[in-house]
Amino acid sequence: MPIVSMRQLLDEAAKGGYGVGAFNVNDMEQIQAIMAAAVETKSPVIMQASRGARSFAQDRYLFHLMLAANELNPGIPMAFHQDHGNSFETCKSAIELGFTSVMMDGSLREDGKTPSTFEENVEVTRRVVEFAHSRGITVEGEIGVLGGVEDGHGAGGSGLEHVTDPDQAVEFAERTGVDALAIAIGTSHGAYKFNKKPDGSVLKMNILIEIHKRLPHTHLVMHGSSSVPKDLQAIVNQYGGKLKETWGVPIEEIQLGIRNGVRKINVDTDNRLAITGAIRKVFWETPEKFDPRDYLKPAREAMAKVVAERMREFGQAGHAGDYAPIPIAEMAKGYESGALDTRPSLAGAR
Repeated sequence: MPIVSMRQLLDEAAKGGYGVGAFNVNDMEQIQAIMAAAVETKSPVIMQASRGARSFAQDRYLFHLMLAANELNPGIPMAFHQDHGNSFETCKSAIELGFTSVMMDGSLREDGKTPSTFEENVEVTRRVVEFAHSRGITVEGEIGVLGGVEDGHGAGGSGLEHVTDPDQAVEFAERTGVDALAIAIGTSHGAYKFNKKPDGSVLKMNILIEIHKRLPHTHLVMHGSSSVPKDLQAIVNQYGGKLKETWGVPIEEIQLGIRNGVRKINVDTDNRLAITGAIRKVFWETPEKFDPRDYLKPAREAMAKVVAERMREFGQAGHAGDYAPIPIAEMAKGYESGALDTRPSLAGAR
């Protein structure tokens, strides 16, 4: 099965009423872990790389590792996604490399730290949409600003400083034509999302529900949605780590989001914790070991376990064989004809 557009994966998820996890990758072991989980659960896959990952691994290495995953697992629908593109050029380079989906995070300026104006966000995102859709490539945008920092990208803060305004979300979707929209509802990048179990004071699910009612044809995205399980924190600390107590996004809140239009859920921190805990355990219990395979294999297995759990919890498990892939060239024709247009003024009229 060729790599497919993320739009197709999200459209199918909308039909089936489930969400699709988007898992960040930096190296071979993480890619292998995601694919092991996908094969075990028979799940479609969104594999995503940040600018930091592309720099760390180098574009060609990382892209060909993802291609290898696709070649070795032909029965798994798979999209390659650029996470948090900070400029038109970043998104363009990902598309030219072969990614089938890009995120233009115009909620921040090109430095990846300074909140932009609404008009700046609209303009750069619209430009990416025009370039990408003519080539059959999916575009995710963002309105509002998430808290925290990930791979040097983020405005910091708690996530409540720039919560998405539903009126602006509708206008943004209308003026840009994005396929998917990341919204800010109080979530943050990184492990330290909340200092207590989140409730309505810090996680604004009511805003998400309102946006979905007004944008039923635009797929919603939850960023900063690792659940940061206590057991993974405990393993890290048991074997020499010093993580402060923290709370992530409860699975039941993510599932509420899925019932209200969320089709893509970004997960990274949970996987990092699983990997780090497994490696620390090997080093702590068998300090004489020095072969990387002795600690990378259990790290890979620990991440695969977490990813498989999320795939089941998000509802994507069992859906890998539901549909035939749509060629990227056909997606381009769909955008050109208007058949794939999600803008509120047009999508609802079809």
